Amino acid sequence: MKTLDGIKVGQKCKVTKILGEGALKRHILDMGITKGAEIEIHKAAPLGDPIQITVRGFELMLRKEDAKIIAVEKI
Repeated sequence: MKTLDGIKVGQKCKVTKILGEGALKRHILDMGITKGAEIEIHKAAPLGDPIQITVRGFELMLRKEDAKIIAVEKI
């Protein structure tokens, strides 16, 4: 299973599942990152963390640690 932290800058993917639990999962869902949402990776910080993504027309910064709980498939 591929997760969002493994997607490279410039690629697009589709969310298949949110793997986490509790408050972190709720926070991810509240940001609009839900099953079926398309995500594009725009930038990564010089050391790779955080990453800038576009989801549902919004640009968000997401820590790599949080991206590990988002299962995706490439588009």
